[in-house]
Amino acid sequence: MIVYTGEELYHSDLIIDAIYKGYKTDRGGISDPLVRLVGVSRQGGFRYRGTKSKPDILVLTSNLVEPDWPDELDSTTGRFVYYGDNRKPGLQLHETIRHGNFLLRSIFDQSHSGRRSEIPPILIFTKEGEGRSYRFRGLAVPGHPSTPSNEDLVAVWRTSGNERFQNYRAVFTILDCSTVKRDWIHSVGEGEHVEVNAPEALKKWIKNGVAKPLLAPKTQLVRTKIEQLPATVEGKALLNAIKNKFEKNPYGFEVCAGEITKLLLSNVSRLDLTRPWRDGGRDGIGSLRIGKGPASIEAAFALEAKCYAHTNSVGVREVSRLISRIKHREFGVLVTTSFVDKQAYKEVVDDGHPVILVTGADIVHLLRDAGHSSIESVNKWLDGLSNTISP
Repeated sequence: MIVYTGEELYHSDLIIDAIYKGYKTDRGGISDPLVRLVGVSRQGGFRYRGTKSKPDILVLTSNLVEPDWPDELDSTTGRFVYYGDNRKPGLQLHETIRHGNFLLRSIFDQSHSGRRSEIPPILIFTKEGEGRSYRFRGLAVPGHPSTPSNEDLVAVWRTSGNERFQNYRAVFTILDCSTVKRDWIHSVGEGEHVEVNAPEALKKWIKNGVAKPLLAPKTQLVRTKIEQLPATVEGKALLNAIKNKFEKNPYGFEVCAGEITKLLLSNVSRLDLTRPWRDGGRDGIGSLRIGKGPASIEAAFALEAKCYAHTNSVGVREVSRLISRIKHREFGVLVTTSFVDKQAYKEVVDDGHPVILVTGADIVHLLRDAGHSSIESVNKWLDGLSNTISP
């Protein structure tokens, strides 16, 4: 692990996954390393150097664990999802104190209109450990190859108490660039055009609008029990709300699992749940529409739902049951409030079975991404499902 701190922050380059640590001040406190590192302000998740109307550097920071605003970094695809800074009711979308949403709108407008050379370098950092330490995640640009341009910056509604308000959900690409040179960061701040001495991946994006993501495929595809379950108390509480609701009503959980599947697979065109007295071994069968319009096709899938406590794993028998019932050219979706046993998970991966394993941590992430980050919101969502559940 590469770590920089103290006086090193004045001279170090920005290296993917390097740690930039806070340092002790003369008064005994811990100072923010990003001030020395890139010259931005010392507070806030959204920071910039320069002026609001014309910043020369943008820095986005995230702890990646805030339940109401689930920022997400997918290191396998280079996709970074970031929520803006209007995170409480009381202000209009673009009237935030630190102007974050105003700047988000500006850079995405410039990207969509082809004025890419006007966009300042965007640097992504995530909080690391205790104190004021950050991990550099990469040089980013607006949008991502997997996201249509009309969906890369979206205003989403949230409710706090009885008040509704809007915030941005922005999608970025982490560019294929392992090191951002310190000299370039300085030269941009001194008025040099952003393209001069810029990393090649950024130059190509500015020229043709095609972003080359930093791809980092996982070497270990079998998730551990810890990785499959929520890491926070709040996440565990959301999962328990579902388990407690359906622990004595397995058919009810099948309906819930079907809705979770729709959150996971946005283009589900059909989903039929088998009735309790006609269970043919699959809790549901559905179709996923792939493509658009006349060029689209339907891919069938089978659904299996297991409402288990977090101490009770889904084992080989349950997973094999689903695999045995997947027909030719179908895939399977297994949704559980628990986790999948290591042996069962390994068999799915090693044998290449077309099965999506949706575990407790995945459910919590999908709910939060859909705006259900509190017990009250999840319970309302569950109550809304009750009308579709037969007695």
